[in-house]
Amino acid sequence: MAGDAKKLQPIIIKRIKKGGHAAHGGAWKIAYADFVTAMMAFFLLMWLLGSTTEGDKKGIADYFASPLKLALLSSGSGAGDAAHVIKGGGQDLSRSTGQVKRGDVEAPKDTVNLHQLKAEQIRAEVARLEDLQRKVEEALAGNPELKALAAQIKMEMTADGLRIQILDEEGRPMFASGSAGVQPYMRRLLQAMGGILATVPNRLTLEGHTDAQPFAAGDRAYGNWELSADRANASRRELLAGGLPEDQVLRVQGLAASHPFDRRDPLSPANRRISIVVMTREAEDRVFRGPAPPQPVPAATAPVAGTPPEPAARSDSSPDGTAR
Repeated sequence: MAGDAKKLQPIIIKRIKKGGHAAHGGAWKIAYADFVTAMMAFFLLMWLLGSTTEGDKKGIADYFASPLKLALLSSGSGAGDAAHVIKGGGQDLSRSTGQVKRGDVEAPKDTVNLHQLKAEQIRAEVARLEDLQRKVEEALAGNPELKALAAQIKMEMTADGLRIQILDEEGRPMFASGSAGVQPYMRRLLQAMGGILATVPNRLTLEGHTDAQPFAAGDRAYGNWELSADRANASRRELLAGGLPEDQVLRVQGLAASHPFDRRDPLSPANRRISIVVMTREAEDRVFRGPAPPQPVPAATAPVAGTPPEPAARSDSSPDGTAR
């Protein structure tokens, strides 16, 4: 029986289960990523603030204070203009943005000497007019018909430019007597000269001159003033026929006998002439500017008492009025 009891005794098996932690989610990873991002943003902000100029900082502050006003008034690039004359701030005028190292680039200095520039322009103009004079002389020498008129052509450099004068000669007048009718050889000369003058950009002045012989009817009808102006205008037409551009003629005037070529003989044929002035730029500017305004004359001061009077001007005329 005892053996049977042992056989019937139940066998108890104890199983020990190891305890575990509760399941966790991934929320800590998100928090850690946010922390790292915030730290990176902080360090980027500190780096940007350390490398930004004071002018840019002032501009950023102004933008957040009144963004609409800054957007309307600013030119766009760099808000640092508020504190410096240089865009972006700094000391170097050669830069247009903010500077980290100031003064490391030396701005090139471009200086222009106006007097030297004007002198060079005058020298270039004189050289061009001298070259024009050589061209006229070569054209006269290369044409047998025009070569015969070379003695009637006088050229000289003046303050206004190159003056080319075509003079009358006894037995070889440029125009018909008492009229503006151009002689055939004078027409060919003027047309050939018009083609040469067209090679330079200088403007021209045409002047007509006569001798002192008055017309029978006098100046009240048709006199030397009208004749000299008509002859200058007739010469202008022949120059244009030779190829001279019309806008290159600046002025046409008749001077009658007011500026004689031969002052000793007012009736000399040489006083009947046409003057062509190839003007310099300065002379052209004087025409457009007009005459200078008159300067005020200082008031005469009374002589100081006790000072001797100034000696009178010496007269070079004898008592009867004739020059000595």
